[in-house]
Amino acid sequence: MSLVASTNNGDAVSPIKRPHAIFPPDIWGDFFLRYTSEPTEADDNMKQQVGILKEEVKKLFLTSIDQSILQKLKLIDSVQRLGVSYHFEHEIDEALEQIHYSVGSGEFNEGDLHIVALVFRLLRQKGYEISSDVFKKFKNEEGKFDETLTKDVEGLWSLYEASQLRTHADDILDEACDFTYTRLKSLLLANQLSSHSLAAQINRSLNIPIHKRLPRSEAARYYMNAYEDNPSHNEILLTFAKLDFNSLQKMHQKEVGSITKWLKKSNFGTRVPYARERFVEPYLWPLAMSHEPENSTARRCTGKLIACLSLVDDAYDAYGTVEELELFTEAIQRWDISIIEPLPQGMKAVFETVVEICDEIELLTGDSGKSSFVMPRVKQAIYELFQAYLIEAKWCHEGHIPTYDEYRVNGILTSTFPLQLASFIGLGPYATKEVFDWMSSDPDIIQAISVICRFVDDTASHKFEHQRVHVATAVECCIKQYDLSLEEAYELIFKDVEDCWKVLNEEYLKLIKDIPKHVLDYIVNLARITELVYGNFEDKYTNGKLLKNYVRSLLVDPMCIEKHKQEKKLLE
Repeated sequence: MSLVASTNNGDAVSPIKRPHAIFPPDIWGDFFLRYTSEPTEADDNMKQQVGILKEEVKKLFLTSIDQSILQKLKLIDSVQRLGVSYHFEHEIDEALEQIHYSVGSGEFNEGDLHIVALVFRLLRQKGYEISSDVFKKFKNEEGKFDETLTKDVEGLWSLYEASQLRTHADDILDEACDFTYTRLKSLLLANQLSSHSLAAQINRSLNIPIHKRLPRSEAARYYMNAYEDNPSHNEILLTFAKLDFNSLQKMHQKEVGSITKWLKKSNFGTRVPYARERFVEPYLWPLAMSHEPENSTARRCTGKLIACLSLVDDAYDAYGTVEELELFTEAIQRWDISIIEPLPQGMKAVFETVVEICDEIELLTGDSGKSSFVMPRVKQAIYELFQAYLIEAKWCHEGHIPTYDEYRVNGILTSTFPLQLASFIGLGPYATKEVFDWMSSDPDIIQAISVICRFVDDTASHKFEHQRVHVATAVECCIKQYDLSLEEAYELIFKDVEDCWKVLNEEYLKLIKDIPKHVLDYIVNLARITELVYGNFEDKYTNGKLLKNYVRSLLVDPMCIEKHKQEKKLLE
């Protein structure tokens, strides 16, 4: 289908044939406007309860000093997966530092596979250097992992999770990943696991390992319930995690409410009718980067920016002509609004909104003096993104299928991640000139997450996008360059995605001494939200219904505290 529009430049009316995409409608409407009110007394009481229980949880770390290493590890793992580790960073670092010292000094002699794998995973994901050689003792004389390990399901599972933090130097973890995946899959298919619950947990890990899951969504959609069902769970920690989740959820609801209010006031549905109207989904990216209170402003502003970028993306590949898009891109390059005068009203509205959001970022960073290095990076990232979109539009217009490598380079920019990070970090507590100089150098870790985003997104969306005239995706580029079938192209692309995860893991370990850990965590979390939103060949962003339950679990449904207290009384 195509829309027939006209240029409005005086008396002449020239028809323009435009591409036209039919996107699924927004499913949230005015829903989140109900959350724009001021905090209530109940909200304040909840915060007080969180503060009291936080001190009680701190005591758990103090008492863990005299406990076994496994008990310490389980406490750290539970605190992290319940999404409350940001409250106890000092306590966790202190415990892991002691464990790391015991490993390095040779004091760590416990040979159980589960413990060794858990130590490895918890240390690596915190940026500690620990050699994968610790797993050599689990190999047989032939240099292969011993088949007797298949009797240790918990150990196999832990080793599989640990293998997800491998780098290019960890050949043994490549072997471990293949070995554990194959054996665990066989146990699942043969129904040889001890319980349905264990089978469900392992199946979930094989689909998406812990390292690739978002801590906030992991707590909301899975781990909170799994932890509660564990008879050995700590009641104080569980109640604290639920109250903290609910307290933060109220703050997140207000943030989404403010974005929704802004978007409704902007009236994009009428002014930019050709584009996807998304209010809630864009917020998931900044929420993924960090759910912590200190980043509230960064989430609100970056959420608005991403909502606007969705309109920009659709202008380039679902509406504008090449001539119009060249003007649009030139206006951004020169930051000159007069250049867009001949453009359609919808594109003008989008351009004006981009400028409005940049003005807001400049205002928010101005008092601290950070705008002097934040704004040049933000504007440069916007121009580079628009230029990359223009390249794609020209490829599409010319019917050109670029090489897989050409597409990859351009796709790093169209992922939008370099811009998202500039906005989010620029509005947060870790915005320094050193960090921004580093980001401006196109570091490997940002390139890696951008490729993950572009390629996983493409495998999810390419079939829908090619129901209309659309630029070739990574899938088509791969098929053409290497003369592959669709399934073979998928296999190559996902191999490249896994390679990017290795780059991400090794760069994290290299950078941890020079770049704030929180900044590196924001970056890793963008790769994780990509796996969630576009994994399993589903474009859940465009088709918002596929994200509905996820959004409800994070932003609508609170954790039920009274219910689990009542159930506990019944059992007593």
